[in-house]
Amino acid sequence: MKRIVLAILALAALSAPAYAQNAGQISRAQSGASCPKCNLFQADFNGRELRNKNFAGARLRQADLSMGVFNGSTFAGGDLRDLDGTASLFGRVSFAGANLTNATFVGAYLEGANFKGAILDGVNFSGAEMRSATGLTQRQLDQTCGDEATELPRGLRIPVCTLR
Repeated sequence: MKRIVLAILALAALSAPAYAQNAGQISRAQSGASCPKCNLFQADFNGRELRNKNFAGARLRQADLSMGVFNGSTFAGGDLRDLDGTASLFGRVSFAGANLTNATFVGAYLEGANFKGAILDGVNFSGAEMRSATGLTQRQLDQTCGDEATELPRGLRIPVCTLR
């Protein structure tokens, strides 16, 4: 009997998504609420205006933040892997300690954004405005790419994106 119960529990664990999104949290955040430490996996914030919100420690993996306004918000310590921030406004945003692996910030406004300790592996900053971004190191940028239109803080450079 004990083996049957264990087998059923094992099957249930395999079939249940380990990190399913939280529809209630997504709905509240889409409506303008701050949502620190929320599970916003694959959330659609396309075109939303969410200024000065707290998403610290939130899971926004594969979320769509394209063409939105997020000025003054914090995403510090969050999981933002594969995030789409194309053509969005992220002025004075904190990405400190966030994991932004493979995120896209093509044409994004990132003036005053804080990247201290952020993981930027594979991030595309083509055409991004980030002259006054803080916390950026050359070591971080060496793992990213951009283009001739990418505007960086003085003294930093970015590898050119290539087709893969």
